[in-house]
Amino acid sequence: MSTTSTGLRAISLAERPDLEEAMITMESSWPAYIRPDPLLVDWALRRHAEHQFVVLDEEDRVVARAAGVPLAWDGASDELPDTGWDEALRQCLSDTAAGREPTTLCALEIAVVPDRLARNLSGYTLRALLDHARAQGFHDVVVPLRPSGKHRYPRLPLAAYTALRRPDGLPEDPWLRVHVRAGGEVLRVCPASMTVAGSLAQWREWTGLPLDTDGPVELPGGLVPLTVNTTHDHAVYVEPNVWVRHRLTGRRP
Repeated sequence: MSTTSTGLRAISLAERPDLEEAMITMESSWPAYIRPDPLLVDWALRRHAEHQFVVLDEEDRVVARAAGVPLAWDGASDELPDTGWDEALRQCLSDTAAGREPTTLCALEIAVVPDRLARNLSGYTLRALLDHARAQGFHDVVVPLRPSGKHRYPRLPLAAYTALRRPDGLPEDPWLRVHVRAGGEVLRVCPASMTVAGSLAQWREWTGLPLDTDGPVELPGGLVPLTVNTTHDHAVYVEPNVWVRHRLTGRRP
């Protein structure tokens, strides 16, 4: 457990399994249509509870969360999957079932309750996760990162967006900037990190949009447009993310 002078505490579900429900139901800024496989998420929460964290404030309220899964990764950036978020969960399941020794912690999510976003809680939560991974002997933390400002430029290719820099040389994107300041290295885009498909009725419920014409449609909070097919009554959202690596040891080139 990590504690600061402000009263914040980072604590794992292994230490406090009673906080699982609060972690899952914590309000966040994720769009309603981001819907990872619930069975795999549920399995990861229980099988690897020591890598799932919540941050409690001075009144014991959950104000942030971090979800991680262990991977057996050899350190070669080209071995990180193009289907980042989705594949990381599947690889964790496969590695665990096969008994492969994990070397890397994959941080699937770091989220902060919306009314605490301006208080550097994301940086605190990231540092707590990095400290935990280092203490557990992992060589690296890798992140299929969802850039927090990309939704403002849904038509701009993600590689071009991640290349944007401020005058001080740091990334224009706020969440990428937090990681770079913490020592993270931007590796490459994973172009199909999460795929969400559904009927037009489902997408109308999730977004409030009419979705009555074919083709790309910009979504609230979407990093890229949704592809709508009215003939077949479905739409598909394929979200790209960015692989970021935090090296925790000097053992690898």
